[in-house]
Amino acid sequence: MPGTTHLRALQALELALRTGSMKAAARELAISPAAVGQRIRALEDYLGYDLLVRGRSGLRPTRELEAAMAHLGAAFRELDTVSQILDFQRVEEIHITADPDLAELWLRPRLEAFKAENPNSLFCLNGIGDVPVRLGDADCEIWFGRSRGDEEEQTLFHDYLLPVSSPANTERISKLPEESRLEGFPLLHLDRYTVDAGEIGWKEWIREYGHRRTAPDRGIRYKRVQHALEAVYANAGLMICGLSLVLAEVEEGGLSLPFDVDKGTWTRAAYCVAFRPDRLRRGAVDRFREWLREQAEETLGRLQARVGVA
Repeated sequence: MPGTTHLRALQALELALRTGSMKAAARELAISPAAVGQRIRALEDYLGYDLLVRGRSGLRPTRELEAAMAHLGAAFRELDTVSQILDFQRVEEIHITADPDLAELWLRPRLEAFKAENPNSLFCLNGIGDVPVRLGDADCEIWFGRSRGDEEEQTLFHDYLLPVSSPANTERISKLPEESRLEGFPLLHLDRYTVDAGEIGWKEWIREYGHRRTAPDRGIRYKRVQHALEAVYANAGLMICGLSLVLAEVEEGGLSLPFDVDKGTWTRAAYCVAFRPDRLRRGAVDRFREWLREQAEETLGRLQARVGVA
C-alpha cells in the first residue's frame, strides 16, 4: 500500500475517532461516509486486524489501536501545524467544503465573477478546482441544516421548497383536471430535504394542496438535487426542491413551476457558513466572506421578490 494511501487512511481514522462518527469525519474531508469507511477498511485489511469498534458514545479504538492513539493524535496535530505554516505562503488560495448541491448549482457558477474581480484568487471547492486539496482544514464550511451553535457560524439564507418540472410536463399536467392533476404522474423524492433536514416532501405537499389521491410516496428517491434534475430535464417526473438552486433555470425557461408559487414553503433549515477565524487574516478569504454574504443577500432578495417574504 503506497504511503499516500496510508496517510489518507490514517487521516480518516483519526478524524472518525476525534469526531465520533464516520459522517462527521466525511464532512471534514468533503467525501462520503462510505468513502471514509473504505479508507479505514483498506488500512485494516493491510494490517490484518480491526481498528474501530462502535460504542454507545460513538466510535472508539480497538485494543490494537489503543497503544498508538496518543501518537496518532500528536502526528496529525503536528501535520496541521506544518500545513498552516506552509499554507501561510499560499495567501490567495481559498479552500471550501460545501453542501454538494449548493456547491455545484449555486456557488461554482458564481465563482468566475469573484475571480474576475480578484484575478489572483485560487479555489479548491470540495477537493476540486484551481489547486489541489490540502491536508489541513478548509478555510470555510457551508452546509444546509440546523444551526450547530458555533460562534463563527452565520446564516446565509433559508430556501423555498416547491414543485419543479420541465416545461413539457407543466404543459401536460395543465390539461388534466385540477383535483387529479398529479394522479399517476411520476414523482421524484429528495431525501436531502425530507430525511436529512425534516422538511416537506410530496406526501406533505399533497396532503396540503391536493391534486392527487393515491400513492404520494411512490417514485424514485434521490440524495442529490443535481441527480434528480437530470430526470426532470428528461421529462421523467416532478420534484420538490429549493428554488434557490434552480432559480436561474426557471427564470430562463429551462425549468418550470407547474403550480402557483404560494403552494410552497420556506425551509426551517438554512444554508449556513462558518469561517476559521485565523484564516480571515488573509485578505483573499476575508474578501470572499464579504462577497459570499452579498451573494446570499442577492439570492434571498430574488426569492422574496418571486414568492413573498418569509
